[in-house]
Amino acid sequence: MRLGVLSRGPSLYSTKRIVEAAEERGHDVRVIDYLRCYMNITTRKPSVRFAGESLSFDAIIPRIASQRTFYGTAVVRQFEVMGVYTPNSSQAIARSRDKLRSLQILSQSDVGMPVTGFADSTRDVDGLIESVGGVPLIIKLLEGTQGVGVVLADTKSAARSLIAAFRQQESHILVQEFIKESKGADVRCLVVGNKVVAAMERRGIEGEFRSNLHQGGKASPVKLTPTERKTARTAAKALGLSVAGVDILRSERGPLVIEVNSSPGLQGVETATGIDVAGLIIEHIEKNTVTKKRRRVNA
Repeated sequence: MRLGVLSRGPSLYSTKRIVEAAEERGHDVRVIDYLRCYMNITTRKPSVRFAGESLSFDAIIPRIASQRTFYGTAVVRQFEVMGVYTPNSSQAIARSRDKLRSLQILSQSDVGMPVTGFADSTRDVDGLIESVGGVPLIIKLLEGTQGVGVVLADTKSAARSLIAAFRQQESHILVQEFIKESKGADVRCLVVGNKVVAAMERRGIEGEFRSNLHQGGKASPVKLTPTERKTARTAAKALGLSVAGVDILRSERGPLVIEVNSSPGLQGVETATGIDVAGLIIEHIEKNTVTKKRRRVNA
């Protein structure tokens, strides 16, 4: 197959592993900087061009940076118009990147989530705080990634000040209940297809409630419960993602989904578990690309 990896960083671990896994299976694979792509939007022969060349792939693997979601999803959508298979559609990527929208969708899918509040005005901050059970609580920037823009407010006065400060900068925020029993740890579940293929526990450094590896957290393999596996699969499916990293907090009332990532990093989970996640992604694409070709022939 001809595979295109849409990534701005060919030297990044996840991109390199996907390329290695594809080449090991005999595929012709190229890494394409999607920001250098341009599109010919026409009725008869839509195309995506790169450095003057019209790109032709059987499947693409989007690795779209969160800061480049708008243009990245436009490129993915153009490939979809051309009939190219992608495990994560442009719409699914856009859903996952909008934290508010993704939580609203997940709230309809019968998965557990921390109680979350959202408001534009600061006139009823106390009401917003109480709606999530009071302090301590978590304040999250809608645009934040990798643990940046996530703050723990221990007191009501601190919560009021932080919310007012963010809104003064016209930054949109989520206010979320603090799950004390998680003790600075979460579980990242890697979903490929409709199966959880790997999982790791991420634990923050001493005194840090954020467990992100980019914030100094440590990863270790973890055994999931059947309920956790079902929760991860349901969350990925609700957002329409075939490849996803589903982040779960372990709480007294069961697993709670805090985020679903459409371009999950592979380094932490492959290192922690020893599982060839990149290879499983390629196998999933192989099966679905073949299925798509058969449908065309039988149509």
